[in-house]
Amino acid sequence: MKNKWKVGFFVLLGVVLIGLAIIVSMIFMPIKDDTLPKNNENPNQEVGFNVNTNKKDLNLIIEHYIEKEGMKGPVDYNVQLKDDVELKGSVPVFTSNIDFKLDFEPKALENGDILLKQKSISVGSLNLPVSYVMKVMRDSYNFPDWVKIQPNDELIYVSLQEMELKSDIKVRANEFNLKDDTISFRLLVPVDRAQ
Repeated sequence: MKNKWKVGFFVLLGVVLIGLAIIVSMIFMPIKDDTLPKNNENPNQEVGFNVNTNKKDLNLIIEHYIEKEGMKGPVDYNVQLKDDVELKGSVPVFTSNIDFKLDFEPKALENGDILLKQKSISVGSLNLPVSYVMKVMRDSYNFPDWVKIQPNDELIYVSLQEMELKSDIKVRANEFNLKDDTISFRLLVPVDRAQ
């Protein structure tokens, strides 16, 4: 009877050690970043319209878009615009989920895309590397193709020029100042002009 307990103990110990080794190797595994889009120049003729909005309205649009496009994935996440861009969700660890919150500082780029630079992170009571959390987030959630997550650089690149809208309308960010609630976009509508 004593040998069965010894064997059981060593088997359980082996399973725990293997599990820990897998977790540690996942944390320290090199992370590959998504490739960022090149600056696309559109040769088609376009008519531009400037659109000004605020955080409240843009939050409603983001929430609707995430729900409508089915980008929730196996675990829910949400994006809120406050003084920074807040991304909240949970990371699967063993049989449970650990809540996380990432804050990003947004910047409108000259090409009309938006760069979200990671500012702060909280992951339950754990002290996990930001790059690991962003990698798990990228691999676990259904983000659209035009959202590029760069775990090594701790940033998210929102390529508005690759976002597909009806009637081939393109969107470019002019200003994205959340602290002053000044958000401005330019909508580019393709037109055929008779020669």
